[in-house]
Amino acid sequence: MDRSTPTTRVWARAALLGAAALLAFPGAAAADGDDKGDAPTEAGTSFRTATPIRPDQEATAEASTGDYLYWAFPVDTGQRATVHATVKLPDAAARHAASTWQVDVYDGLRRRQACRLGTPKRTVAPDAASVSLSCTLRTVRAWSEQWANDPLPGTYYLRLTVTGLKADDLGLPVRAETKVTTTDAGGAQAVDGSLAEPLVPGAGSDRQRPAAATEPEDGWSSGWWSSRWLWTAAGGVLAALAGVGGYALTRGSGRPARVPQGM
Repeated sequence: MDRSTPTTRVWARAALLGAAALLAFPGAAAADGDDKGDAPTEAGTSFRTATPIRPDQEATAEASTGDYLYWAFPVDTGQRATVHATVKLPDAAARHAASTWQVDVYDGLRRRQACRLGTPKRTVAPDAASVSLSCTLRTVRAWSEQWANDPLPGTYYLRLTVTGLKADDLGLPVRAETKVTTTDAGGAQAVDGSLAEPLVPGAGSDRQRPAAATEPEDGWSSGWWSSRWLWTAAGGVLAALAGVGGYALTRGSGRPARVPQGM
């Protein structure tokens, strides 16, 4: 005899249907949390057509040797970005000489930014199968003087190209793979002040920003907050405790009993 209630039977049937759907489409549940499906598979050919990518997202592009490839990515205040690029070279039998590959990184004002670490330029032999490049930028500051070339929050551009190549090797097919990683530098790199708006294409105007104006997933930071506030507050508390402790040690036990009142 079935003692289950109608509500119980309805939930049981729903559970069975859900299990059957997962068995029929095993990749459906994983696809919801997997962002590899929307990873860019092409690159722009200029600053205006740069392909947006997110930090930690792998992007690929099929191109010809000699093309300029552009990607755009966001870097926020206090972050230190590292760009990685790997080029799968054509078959060695089709090449005639060594080639030199290079990555350049530009900020939102299209100023070329220097690399603190990494190998942004490398020459490879004619029989090399691939070449890997990297560039670690300086920590992005919340504010800077107008004459300085400090990296500021906003859209950054990665450009990949070959700089040294024989004319006979131009146009050969290559495959480029790029990825940008970011780390938080902490309050030690924080500065006072902040920009009115991040340096992104179309900032401060009413027109729609182009696709290259990527933004962090959680939005741009205001620039005023950093871990220095925690250290400042902790220092203030310690100073207050030290003052109270010093007073307690030096104030003594009060008036001695043998001293008359009024003395």
